[in-house]
Amino acid sequence: MARTADQAKRDHLLRQVRAYVVENGLANLSLRPLAKALGTSDRMLLYYFGSKEQLVAQALDRDEGRPLLVLRRALDVAGAPTDPAGMRAMLEEVWRQFTTPPERRDILPVTFEVMTASVLNPDRYGPVMRSLLTEWRHVLVCAFTGLGMPDDRADAEAALLVDSLLGLLHAPLADGDWDRATTTFETLLDRLEPAWHPLD
Repeated sequence: MARTADQAKRDHLLRQVRAYVVENGLANLSLRPLAKALGTSDRMLLYYFGSKEQLVAQALDRDEGRPLLVLRRALDVAGAPTDPAGMRAMLEEVWRQFTTPPERRDILPVTFEVMTASVLNPDRYGPVMRSLLTEWRHVLVCAFTGLGMPDDRADAEAALLVDSLLGLLHAPLADGDWDRATTTFETLLDRLEPAWHPLD
């Protein structure tokens, strides 16, 4: 019988991996140097996580403060927005969750490294990125259908927001102008919000 993985050890490794990846990035990540830095072996990492890609994905998911979980918890407590103004307020809070806490900005470069890796190595990192995008779109689709939108329109609105949000987060990582990015996001919402009202 296969031995049961020690959950406490696994959780400890995930916290260590997340800190290592945030500090060192993904581009040159290799299991042996990672294992050495963590005081374990590459075989042990593979035992617990199966592959380097799954290790990275699970380490990033370990962050209990990531905006997706914050949004889900808020929706569970308060429910979905009931009007366009409420939808806008929810999206503005999502933006703040991504941009205001310094630790959120620290993790964004790794997120974009995963995105780039999913294009250059689709078999390895494609599933990780597709899962992330699907989660975000699903949450927003549910919110938009709560406004009375048909499924196809809600899906289009959700995709537009997720894709735009990623683009707007990328630019300030390069030029450091977070105020301009926030203004641009507000302008995007100015253009989109009128279309969220029910059609007569």
